[in-house]
Amino acid sequence: MLDDTDGGVRAEIESLCLRAREGARGLAAASPEAKDKALRAAADALRNRAGELVAANAKDVADVEAAGKPASFIDRLKLDEERVEAMATALEQIAELPHPVGRKLATFERPNGLVIERIAVPLGVVGMIYESRPNVGADAGGLCLKSGNAVILRGGSESTRSTEVIVACMQEGLKAAGLPETAIQKVPTTDRAAVAALLQAVGLVDLVIPRGGKGLVSLVRDQARVPTLLHLDGNCHTYIHEKADAGKAAAIVKNAKLRRTGICGATESLVIDRAALAMLPRIVDALEGCEIRGDEEARQADSRIGEATEADWGTEYLDSIISVKTVGGLDEAIAHIERFSSHHTDAIVTEDPVAAERFLTEIDSAVVMHNASTQFSDGGEFGMGAEIGIATGKIHARGPVGLEQLTTFKYTVRGTGQTRS
Repeated sequence: MLDDTDGGVRAEIESLCLRAREGARGLAAASPEAKDKALRAAADALRNRAGELVAANAKDVADVEAAGKPASFIDRLKLDEERVEAMATALEQIAELPHPVGRKLATFERPNGLVIERIAVPLGVVGMIYESRPNVGADAGGLCLKSGNAVILRGGSESTRSTEVIVACMQEGLKAAGLPETAIQKVPTTDRAAVAALLQAVGLVDLVIPRGGKGLVSLVRDQARVPTLLHLDGNCHTYIHEKADAGKAAAIVKNAKLRRTGICGATESLVIDRAALAMLPRIVDALEGCEIRGDEEARQADSRIGEATEADWGTEYLDSIISVKTVGGLDEAIAHIERFSSHHTDAIVTEDPVAAERFLTEIDSAVVMHNASTQFSDGGEFGMGAEIGIATGKIHARGPVGLEQLTTFKYTVRGTGQTRS
């Protein structure tokens, strides 16, 4: 809770939220063409100011390097020309997607002649609280703009310079399309009291989405008085079934773990059937440079594997570390994954379609996969253009949160003079 000494921060956040609500009203009245124009103009601004953005990001990176942050953290923070181009391209892809607002979700006529329609509408004002990855600001801004929502961005203090430039580019796009620049804003202070104020802005903020480590998400869960869409962590599993193809298994695990170790869709734990342990050395070969911690049976299968503790089964490393658990078959694999998974993304590698279907049905995670890398758990890879996060809960949205998940609905009722008896 904020105490009296935080009154200035509270007032600042309230003012920010009021401006956002004005921006949301402007977006609600905007045409689809205007919103798409804003997205493309924002993409152009990112390209035109790429040098400025990379330079600002370099200062952010220098600060965290001096603070001794791990390489995986720095990788999430770092921007280069290629990543800036990917941000711009994502905005253009969002512009090409169908507009989610105004969709008729259902139409039905009552016996009394009333015609009732369920219509998709924006949520209103979204608060986005995230850590380290500055590209989240562009993705969130683009998705909220397209779905008619104003967004307030609160990036981590480590990315404040990068976020400043990204928001300026997004606002440049809004201005070019004649839309209110207050539809995309950033919290102007790194004071942590601002986060609490945003979480308590009842009546001003319609939804808060945290994106970051377990500490951040737990804080949001515990302090929020406004609705939240949570993603606690990404303890993702890849299970090697006894009927897996060894070549596929090695390639999938390598990509799922090492493509980018610092993202929430990275595999953190390898589960392998006892009958498939002969494949393990080939998988270990593929994981060159990765620390591997396993149970006794895994260590006997490959001496390069170190000892795992019970804590390893539930750890999201976000680094070049993976645990290996040996199981006696599909039933035991499902039980182990259900116990330790964060219900983000879990995968099975097998050529047995019956085993695959059981896994896909019985694993209660937001995303379940067969013969594919867990790093495909991503809004862009799902054809959403981008994502604002991945929800691991079950209310309102689950899995990658894209345009449709950033809408709610209302009912319109048309009559001809009916009165109720």
